Amino acid sequence: MNMQNSADLIPIVDLSAYRAGEDGAKDAAARAITLALETSGFFGIRNHGVDDTIIAAGFAASAAFHALSLEEKLALQINAGHRGYMPMADQHRVEAEHANLSASFLCGVELAADDPAVVEGRPMHSVNQWPDGLPGFREAMTAYHAAFSSVGMLLVDLFEAALEVNAGYLSDCFEEPMAFIRALHYPPAPDNLPDGQFGAAPHSDFGFVTILAQDDVGGLQVEAPDGAWIDAPNLPGVLLINIGDMLMRWTNDRFRSTVHRVINADGVERYSMPFFFDPGFDTVVACIDSCCEPENPPRYPPTSWGEFLNERFNANHKYRQAASA
Repeated sequence: MNMQNSADLIPIVDLSAYRAGEDGAKDAAARAITLALETSGFFGIRNHGVDDTIIAAGFAASAAFHALSLEEKLALQINAGHRGYMPMADQHRVEAEHANLSASFLCGVELAADDPAVVEGRPMHSVNQWPDGLPGFREAMTAYHAAFSSVGMLLVDLFEAALEVNAGYLSDCFEEPMAFIRALHYPPAPDNLPDGQFGAAPHSDFGFVTILAQDDVGGLQVEAPDGAWIDAPNLPGVLLINIGDMLMRWTNDRFRSTVHRVINADGVERYSMPFFFDPGFDTVVACIDSCCEPENPPRYPPTSWGEFLNERFNANHKYRQAASA
């Protein structure tokens, strides 16, 4: 297997000076992020402002949920709002040989039953589903969601600087963000693991940005521009960041939405909690002016974020295909 070290391609950006408002710190962080997103599409951040106890509580809640019986979890089976339990092998990427060997619980922005988006049945908008009999679960996930949403807005601010657009150009699109926690559980690799079977098959993410906290088991790998697979850094206090297909499209392919995968570990379970932070459903995604010029015209027609995401979810999730059928 062609492997190489991650240190050169996946830098760790310290946000302490930026968060303290020090002169020049925002531009320095934006430059480091720009270099990473134009090469590997991944970087890490430390001193991001999320308390370790919030992350630990989120992981403890996730482990408690996945330890429930299958019957209890299936009582919260994922709904049209993309909230609830996604059973093992529910996600099968169209380009993958096998369905993913993982299960997950998803929750999004907390919406009330009478929220206009819920009432009208807007795709991926519904009330969250919460398990009974797990004290503190909802509170842990809600705190995690709030903390990581704050990190998302920090990244939006830095991306505006990296792309040299006016303040508010991107952040105005996040007044009502679509943001999901996906609490993932990867079982140990079975003894008879077939070729082409992964915890998460090689893929790029769909959206704007993914903010990842993971346990210390490892297994996440990133494809470098030369095709080598890189073990993603997994350092205490560091969140791993990557962008998705939508931001690559928004930047006219200037920023890279990079293929990555997860390998099930031998003899041990793995937990991770990616946080998908995306703009409002009706956001128009059209080439940013700083990312095109006469010799590099826009490569994609404008679309809406909701339309873009809905098409990809319908193609890659069994529960949506079953509902459609």
